Amino acid sequence: MPLGPAALIVSALLASLSACTSQDISSPTPPAPEASSGYTAKPGWATERFAVAAANPLATEAGYRILKAGGSAMDAAVAVQMVLTLVEPQSSGLGGGAFLLHWDGEQVTALDGRETAPAAANEALFLKADGSPMDFQEAVVGGRSVGVPGTVRMLEHAHQQHGKLPWRELLQPAIQLADEGFDISPRLHSLLLSDPALRENPPAAAFYYQPDGSPWPVGHRLRNPALAALLKDIAARGSDAFYTGANARALVVQVNTHPSNPGRITLSDLEGYQPRQRDAICTLWQKRYQVCGFPPPSSGHITQMQILGMLEKLPPFQPLDQGVPSADFLHRYTEASRLAYADRAKYLADPDFVPVPGRTWNSMLAPAYLKQRAALIGPRSMGTAEPGEPGEMPIAFASQTEQPEYGTSHISIVDAEGNALAMTTTIEQAFGSRLLNDGGTGLAGGYLLNNELTDFAFEPYDAMGQPVANRVEPNKRPRSSMSPTLVFDAAGDRFLASVGSPGGAAIIHFAAKTLLGMYDWGLDAQRAIDLPNFGSFNGPTVLEAGRFPASTVQSLKDRGHVINETEMTSGLQAIQRTDSGWFGGADPRREGVVMGD
Repeated sequence: MPLGPAALIVSALLASLSACTSQDISSPTPPAPEASSGYTAKPGWATERFAVAAANPLATEAGYRILKAGGSAMDAAVAVQMVLTLVEPQSSGLGGGAFLLHWDGEQVTALDGRETAPAAANEALFLKADGSPMDFQEAVVGGRSVGVPGTVRMLEHAHQQHGKLPWRELLQPAIQLADEGFDISPRLHSLLLSDPALRENPPAAAFYYQPDGSPWPVGHRLRNPALAALLKDIAARGSDAFYTGANARALVVQVNTHPSNPGRITLSDLEGYQPRQRDAICTLWQKRYQVCGFPPPSSGHITQMQILGMLEKLPPFQPLDQGVPSADFLHRYTEASRLAYADRAKYLADPDFVPVPGRTWNSMLAPAYLKQRAALIGPRSMGTAEPGEPGEMPIAFASQTEQPEYGTSHISIVDAEGNALAMTTTIEQAFGSRLLNDGGTGLAGGYLLNNELTDFAFEPYDAMGQPVANRVEPNKRPRSSMSPTLVFDAAGDRFLASVGSPGGAAIIHFAAKTLLGMYDWGLDAQRAIDLPNFGSFNGPTVLEAGRFPASTVQSLKDRGHVINETEMTSGLQAIQRTDSGWFGGADPRREGVVMGD
């Protein structure tokens, strides 16, 4: 059933968000991937034939238009991503990478559009002259952190496989918005206000900020002629317009001539970039569902399903208390998280560069291994877990030390023919490397370049000289937490849901929470997304501030948990099958909406 004019959805949501306030981007460990910009209740959206969920109403509307015109889920994803580049530049775009999980009615395809390290990069990339690691923010800002972008070529490749409408038509919504301008949203304004580094880039300062240094206000009409020109070229010539020619030259010059923190990308790096098609990992959960996710270099699916798998091995317990996760549940969940994140830190990295434990990633999800790990969960918190031994390894790797992770946006789509996808897309930290590239057009605006290389381990070896699996190496793809997820029935042939979120290392927890809410606790997608966030990264127990009863917090402390209550700004999107069609949810912590017929 129609949801009403897109303009009404956009204007209503922007009005409700206008009261959002800016908050400091820095927060207690783990750092918030993006600053909070308020909480706006979402109703959830029921549709009959198709649905698209994205992080900004204008992007959702672009995908809706494509689906309405008979386009496929993949066609709609291209349109959504191009608009997100324009209207949500802090999170994803042409200058970043993405993981795409696609269902065509017969099989799940995993397309890896992750950024790569330049051929000239090496394991000392983020080390100072004395051998100590750089400060994280010092490494981020500038050309050093920029990986070779993968989004545009991956989307072109995916469209060739799964698209229906012509490529050029899919870019028209973004081109029109870039030419005519869009109104700056409360969230974009809030993040521009709170970011301390973007103003240091002269093109970005001139484009996103007023002469007095303050960001353009909410509702300011922002045109982006540089991006419009580049998108027109990509529409006409495909991904070659991005990876060769004027845009490629401008990117290389901007990265490599940064005045204080130059990078190492070459024209050959760009021209040679290729997406990878990988084997999705599908894991039986609760004996009722096949949960399909992305393999490494994503750590998302393996870590998520380790946590959920360990919970299955524990005695029954009451998961909810006063409508939110109970202390009993949170104790077990966060203990399982410590164990899973310990494995993640040691074993998960680009499989083209590191061996796989036991020669298969499923060794880390084997029921016997998860039962062994779950047996370590006792009545009191273990504090910090050690990694297990899921399978024989020819190399002894060191565990990666904790460092910040950021970023991203998520798209979930189901088309009228039942094709579905989950795509998580990123430039890493909010506003990436803080480099705005005009694509060689000489015009105002453009797109932001990623800082994805800071997802590598800064310290390549431990004190004993053992290598870290996720260290920097030439042409390597950094480990990610992105967790695009598709859910099926136990037989794996009936599609049930698409789920995903931004949120750095917490993406894994956000997606796991939503799966539990939908398929263990009987909630619809919106109510599952609305649940308070929680997790552990093999350190403190992290709870979304102000969302849990004091009695729950005290009960966890009594069990030995160190509690960190902080902002956990997820951006979940989910679409689930219902008896009458589809039901979509969007995170109240961000601007996303769902549309469909």
